[in-house]
Amino acid sequence: MRLSPSDRWAGCQIRALVDKVILNNAESQAKGITMRNEYLNIIDGSGNIIGKATRAECHSNRSLAHRTVHVLVFNSKGDLFLQKRSMDKDIQPGKWDTSVGGHLDLDETFDHAVRREMKEELGIVAPVKRMYEYWMHSDVETEYVRTYICTYDGDIEIDPNEIECGRFWNRKEIEDNLGTGTFTPNFEQEYRQYLEWSNSE
Repeated sequence: MRLSPSDRWAGCQIRALVDKVILNNAESQAKGITMRNEYLNIIDGSGNIIGKATRAECHSNRSLAHRTVHVLVFNSKGDLFLQKRSMDKDIQPGKWDTSVGGHLDLDETFDHAVRREMKEELGIVAPVKRMYEYWMHSDVETEYVRTYICTYDGDIEIDPNEIECGRFWNRKEIEDNLGTGTFTPNFEQEYRQYLEWSNSE
């Protein structure tokens, strides 16, 4: 079958799109393997670093407590930005979660990690305020979390390898969906911590 120049151009575009999807999937899978093999600091009950383990080990052994940073990003109207986790995530894929969250790199400080994670996940460079710390225990891991707050009305650029999508939620929307399986258990605990903190301010 003979193709016109426009047909050939459309075919090239389709093949290029397919090639791009395949490449992105391969890169995403490679990144996932790399992330599972990255090392995190292990801490004791006082938050002191006592060793290291791979991310995969930390996510399958509750005795390997490790450090995590969270950021609650609000706009000036008081709505809270939430991200929908990528289906490639090894924990809670496809659920809505805290605005920004990530592990600290080996020997990294919390203050450095919060700025790095905001930039990597949402493309945000903005002032933050430290709020509180707490322990998060799940069926598969134990995290020591430090949470910051940020007010931001600028552009947000999500990392498609980490986040499926994201949007701002008002308080009623959030509270109507608590306990329905819409959110990660981590976020629901985070939200309770936030309400307790805000009521004490």
